[in-house]
Formats: sequence, C-alpha cells, structure tokens
Amino acid sequence: MAEPASGRVWTSQGKQMEDLPDAAVLATRLKNTLIQYHSLEDDKWRVAKKMKDVTIWRKPSEEFNGYLFKAQGVIDDVVNSVIDHIRPGPCRLDWDSLMTSLDILEYFEENCCVMRYTTAGQLWNIISPREFVDFSYTVDYKEGLLSCGISLDWSEKRSEFVRGYNHPCGWFCVPLKDSPNRSLLTGYIQTDLRGMIPQSAVDTAMASTLINFYGDLQKALQKA
Repeated sequence: MAEPASGRVWTSQGKQMEDLPDAAVLATRLKNTLIQYHSLEDDKWRVAKKMKDVTIWRKPSEEFNGYLFKAQGVIDDVVNSVIDHIRPGPCRLDWDSLMTSLDILEYFEENCCVMRYTTAGQLWNIISPREFVDFSYTVDYKEGLLSCGISLDWSEKRSEFVRGYNHPCGWFCVPLKDSPNRSLLTGYIQTDLRGMIPQSAVDTAMASTLINFYGDLQKALQKA
C-alpha cells in the first residue's frame, strides 16, 4: 500500500483544521513501534485473562502510567475480511458494542485517515463515555495486514465526553499457516481513559473488553 501523503489535515472546503505531524513520518514511526511490541519476548508478558479461544496479556506501558495489553486469538475468516471489520469505516459500528459513533474527519490516503469516535460507559457506568481522535494507518505486514493507530492532541472537544488517549496500538492479522481461510489476530492496546478512575477498574474493564471484542467480531464475520 502507498505511504500516506505528507502535510496537514484539511477540510473539504480547503480550510486547515489542525496542525499535525507529517502523516508519512507518523505512519512509519507508528508501524515500527507496533512491530517492536510484536517482537517482545514471551517472558515480558503476564496473563491477565484467558478464555478458550482468546488470551489477554499485559505489561507496564512505557508510554504512560498504565498497561500495554496484548490480545491474541484465531478468527474463522480471511485476513482482508477481518481487517475490513476492524479498520475505520461503517463495518465497525455495525458490530462493536463498545463504539457508539465513528466519523472520518479526513483522509490522507485510502489506507490512512483521522477519525473521531465515542465509546459507551463501562462497569455500570463507573467509566463514563469517552471520545477519541485517532490517526489510523493500515499497511501490509508479511502475508497479512497491520491496522494501527495513535491519538492526536485535537483541540476541539465536546463537553459531554471525557477525551481519552490511545498510545500506539494496533492489530496484526495473518493467515494461519495450516488453514489460510482462518486468521491469527494479535492486538496491542494501551489506552489512557483519563478522568477520575481507579487504575484497577481500568485494567479489569480492558481485559474483559478485549475478550468481548473477539467474540463480537467473530459473530459479525459469520453473519457477513
């Protein structure tokens, strides 16, 4: 896939929205960071939650005072279908129960955009709804794809939402060697929800949310 065009984000009317880092530089740095996470030795991780098909690990994040979570499981579909359901777009809202809205603020290229999305409250609304503005980039990775993102310091805020921040995160999806119609999906998530929340509540919610993510994604792909 092509590298994203450099420059700043502009509206369709040609007005500049925000000063942003060079898109191509940010995309490359983001991809390299995710590959670094993907190369970490197994002994760096501690199991946070395990179901029959999905395992969640965690380790202290080097980006903020929280955890970097790793999720891995097998999805019964081909790589392109899996990533099409995960990357920014209308598919995501159809099945992701945590996401309540998603708007593409601007495209750099077909595989690179800025998006704003909101999430539902969690843990009986101990964690209130959140809003994120993320730079998103999807690129070829080995025999599969990597869809990754990072939050931007976007100045426009909406008072009804707490603004959360995603440190470098992403999803690696590659075909299973012995079963190319199935995919191994590995995610790395480190989200600073901000606001007044006990860290233990955030950690509990994150592990459970990632388990549910795999289940909801599998159900959506079976219906597709």
